[in-house]
Amino acid sequence: MSRRRTYTNPVWPEYFADPFVVRWEDRYVAYGTGPWVDGRAFRVLTSTDLVSWASVGGALTPLPPEQGSDYWAPEVVAAEGRWWMYYSVGFEDRGHSLRVATAGSPLGPFVDCGVDLTPDELFAIDPHPFRDADGRWYLYYARDVLDADRVGTHLAVAEMTGMTALAGPGRSVLAPTADWQIFERQRSLHGQVSDWHTLEGPVVRQHGDRYHLLYSGGSYLGEGYGVAWAWAEHPLGPWTEPVGAARLLATVPGHVRGPGHNSVVTTPAGTDVLVYHAWDEAMTRRSLCIDLLLWDDDGPRTPGPTWTEQPRPL
Repeated sequence: MSRRRTYTNPVWPEYFADPFVVRWEDRYVAYGTGPWVDGRAFRVLTSTDLVSWASVGGALTPLPPEQGSDYWAPEVVAAEGRWWMYYSVGFEDRGHSLRVATAGSPLGPFVDCGVDLTPDELFAIDPHPFRDADGRWYLYYARDVLDADRVGTHLAVAEMTGMTALAGPGRSVLAPTADWQIFERQRSLHGQVSDWHTLEGPVVRQHGDRYHLLYSGGSYLGEGYGVAWAWAEHPLGPWTEPVGAARLLATVPGHVRGPGHNSVVTTPAGTDVLVYHAWDEAMTRRSLCIDLLLWDDDGPRTPGPTWTEQPRPL
């Protein structure tokens, strides 16, 4: 794969939603929601520069069909000499739960560990494992909450006692607070009709003495989808949303539609890169995009979402 000096989004034009990228040896490995490859869930891409990508197969050996048909939003971390993939699986109309699979290589194949991490949640998606500087692991995720001022999908976190176990039920991280986070008005779900709000795709990064939570909100099906953030002094919170801050990613009419569900990867030079998906103009596929993630005293910022030629991240 050649190292290009510039790039233009999308950097992988085929379907590749909910992208997660990890740096491994001299390359990057990306995982995304979308069509299965080689009979496995989650396409795997590799790149040496975050710009030129190649497909190398599928990641996850699927579960028996009765356990689910929809596999969403994988994230992969290294620990204990293994690689661990956290993902959700289920049926869109009958709930989702979080699971974990393992492999000897980030390229897979990953095999499920036989554990439902969220048996008591009504609906749980978008797991994000985070290792703090003290070595403790936390699992952030999105879950459905019905007894709230703004009913819908909220963000939660649980401490991990190992790579395949949580210390207990998840605790609240963020609840919806704004109309831009509405997924659908008068949505019929879980036996009730309500204005349904959605927060999803949590990502946590420590910068300085603060923890920053990047999350997506609204309906991924529309142009209202985008990325915002909150901060805390501890991984368990409490979390504060900055007053009056602009969203990190939002639709740019005529150029970028519904950017969101991001991950963050750091280059060997120490540059943080925001990895996310955005719809094509016809709204037929979500494709892989990248832009710099920058930091100042107020928190994270980005020049994205971009659609014109940009310098390749160092």
